[in-house]
Amino acid sequence: MGADVEVTTLTDLAWAEVDVVLADGGVVHLRPIHPGDGDRLRAFHAHLSPETREMRFFNRQPTLSDHEVERFTNVDYDRRLAFVAELHGQLIAVGRYDADPERGDGAEVAFVVQDEHQGRGIGSILLEHLAVAARRRGITRFHADTLAANQKMQGVFHDAGYRVTTRREGGVVGVEFSLVQTPESVAAIEAREHHAEAASISRLLRPRSIAVVGAGHRAGSIGHELFVNLIRHGFNGPVYPVNPTARSVASVRAWPSIADVPDDIDVAVLAVPPERVLDVVEQCAQKGVKGLVIISGGFAELGEHGALLEREVIAAARRAGMRVIGPNCIGIVNTDPDVAMNATFADVAPRRGRVGFLSQSGALGVAVLAAAEGTGLGVSTFVSVGNKADISGNDLLQYWEDDPDTDVVLLYLESFGNPRKFSRIARRVSRHKPIVAVKSGRTAIGIRSASSHTAALGSPDRSVDALFRQTGVIRVATLQAMLDVAQVLAGQPLPAGPRVAIIGNSGGPAILAADACADAGLEVPLLDDATQQALAALVSPNAALDNPIDMTAAAGAAEYSAALTVLLDDVMIDAVIVIFTPTVVAGTDPIAEAVAAVAASASKPVVANFLATPSPPRALVEATRPVPYFPAVEEAVAALGAAARYAAWRRRPEGIRLPSNPEARSAGRTITARALAGSPHGRWLDPSEVDALLRAYGIPTIPTTEVTSLAAAVAASAAIDGPIALKAVGATIIHKTDIGAIALDLIGVDAVTAAYHRMSASLGDAMTGAVVQPMADPGIETIVGITQDPAFGPLVMFGLGGIAAELLDDVAFRVAPLTDLDAAELIREPRSSPLLFGYRGAEPAAVDALLDLLGRVGALADEQLDIAELDFNPVRVSSDAAVVLDARIRVAPSSNPEQTRRLR
Repeated sequence: MGADVEVTTLTDLAWAEVDVVLADGGVVHLRPIHPGDGDRLRAFHAHLSPETREMRFFNRQPTLSDHEVERFTNVDYDRRLAFVAELHGQLIAVGRYDADPERGDGAEVAFVVQDEHQGRGIGSILLEHLAVAARRRGITRFHADTLAANQKMQGVFHDAGYRVTTRREGGVVGVEFSLVQTPESVAAIEAREHHAEAASISRLLRPRSIAVVGAGHRAGSIGHELFVNLIRHGFNGPVYPVNPTARSVASVRAWPSIADVPDDIDVAVLAVPPERVLDVVEQCAQKGVKGLVIISGGFAELGEHGALLEREVIAAARRAGMRVIGPNCIGIVNTDPDVAMNATFADVAPRRGRVGFLSQSGALGVAVLAAAEGTGLGVSTFVSVGNKADISGNDLLQYWEDDPDTDVVLLYLESFGNPRKFSRIARRVSRHKPIVAVKSGRTAIGIRSASSHTAALGSPDRSVDALFRQTGVIRVATLQAMLDVAQVLAGQPLPAGPRVAIIGNSGGPAILAADACADAGLEVPLLDDATQQALAALVSPNAALDNPIDMTAAAGAAEYSAALTVLLDDVMIDAVIVIFTPTVVAGTDPIAEAVAAVAASASKPVVANFLATPSPPRALVEATRPVPYFPAVEEAVAALGAAARYAAWRRRPEGIRLPSNPEARSAGRTITARALAGSPHGRWLDPSEVDALLRAYGIPTIPTTEVTSLAAAVAASAAIDGPIALKAVGATIIHKTDIGAIALDLIGVDAVTAAYHRMSASLGDAMTGAVVQPMADPGIETIVGITQDPAFGPLVMFGLGGIAAELLDDVAFRVAPLTDLDAAELIREPRSSPLLFGYRGAEPAAVDALLDLLGRVGALADEQLDIAELDFNPVRVSSDAAVVLDARIRVAPSSNPEQTRRLR
């Protein structure tokens, strides 16, 4: 059996040792079995019920023989592999496959789960891991025989999304299926992951009982204030203070340790010195606590020593099946009256609302909650994730996606746990719930040194922009802007388009609003005659009615109400900005009441700017549908513009990815694995390797002949009808134009000879050979590339002008993989993109061919993670084709690209 990458030792399977979340939100540790597991396997088998043994082994044998134990724990990578699930250091499940020589590339698969842990999704997870490992050994099919009564196992196979065939002989049902991933199998994995991670967050955000370990008796201490907050805000369940030196905390009996608490504990909040945290976690594990919120600091934020302690704490929690928020956080909030949990030590009590908020910074989280209170914006849940040692934004997005109490998600992020996973989840969530994010670290202290055009043009902030743009995440620069946008999204309908009407009682602010609309991508169209006539009958004869509408200072509540109603009824208007300047004629409160009354039933968004009004009028905040209030008109326009762009993203189709080609993936991995086998730290591929990789993915290239001597170059050029291009080759030759390593339009032996001699003399030993190509058809030069961002994974770059793209920095990036819409947006983003579409009467380029090429590059980037850098410079786009003229690819070791899903 062939394999993409040989697996011969336990080290090669390090990717498979992971902590996984189960269907009920608990955690187990998955790892390959090893010969030292014999005693654990015996104990595991003895603990199974007779019925479960019969379902797995077709008999009720109570013990395993020495021969069976040796065979089951034997590590024979050519034939068999087993994974075990551990909890509290004990085996609770085993899954294995055994290759069947009589079935060629097939293997028998089976698994068994302890009775008390059945129904938690462990079988599905074992199957996922076994399938990944089997594919890497060249195994393409699984088969299994099950008793007809074993419907649980049969259900696991059918629910995995593979195309299963069944046969029945007597009381035995045989199943067989291909391990080639299908859209259904990928969807099944993602659905299992989604529900499991959402359940794990629900355990933490909807507890029935809480213990505060480190609840001090002294007012003002963190543990004391956190405990008091839980009591003060009416947590709907018992709260237990744990303090070894206090008899009571805030007049509530205290317990010396969590083990002494007489009842079950769902969540433990830890506010103890960092050196005590590990011991407390172990105590929580013995108590059976389901989840932890670690307020204590002194971990990874302080350096490597703290990071080591943090890893030990998380490992201890996961061994016991607990998930962790923090450490170094301020706590969590759930405003649902059925929960009423304020497990923070902040002095802010968020009002109930429909916004879920994650903050990586505790201090900034408190500041945002305080500012939100001032605008009337309420939250459903708030989570301070601190160091994100376990629970991250990805987990919370999984929870908020289905949370009926959350309509909008706010994120303050300093880093990403797993950006590729974030991309997948956020793209899905954004389709029905907006995500507004502030990502700090917008400017790089320094960009890493890079040897390729593509890597040199990349930057950390570009990676974030690309990720957010593709996933529909609304990126804003400041925390205030995040709240501004949240106000619009939480209380108003999404605009159906960019057309805005501006109405007010003064011309100056309205003009500022119109100017701001242009900057925000909004339109301020002239109103049609019918709308202007309807307005004229309602407002002062001196009013300006074309848009912006200046009703003059004489306008009162009645005029605002009537005019706003007319504008909202205009089918050519998608949103309305209401501006009010207080006058002696009209007071703030009546105007606010009129605006709120009309907006309450509108199908279009309304935002309000009340000048010289430092706090929002109560009528706007307390309305059935709160009207977003802004003290500055520019803030109102910016927030509305963000909502309009998000609405446009949501209206667009999801796009289609190029179908995965298993043969191309396997061929590519063979090429990169062979290159890395001889150069473990990585190297540039030689031209023949590059050509083979591009051919595997169907990426069009110009015919290329690799030569190592002048004579061979002359012979190759003689076989070409027409002028040729000669390009020097060498491990250190990257930017050919800069160092004279390329000669174009060569005709005849003398020209080729002279060019070869010139390159050889100039480049010396750096030149190990050359490539000979026919000159390409005329067209537009573009650059296409891949770079591996250390945090975000593969980015695809596109620009026009070849080397000019680097000079002008006129390039765009997207995170791989690309949909057809991603590719279409990518080629339109550079400022020079009109050149592709027939600028000033020129013949349009073959855009469809370029899009197809980009789709294939996106697939290559997504599937071949050992590609560290790729430069196609140039890609010549003519009127009928897009062809790579020069390609450079560097490979370097990466994590396993088929790694099954970890917690983060």
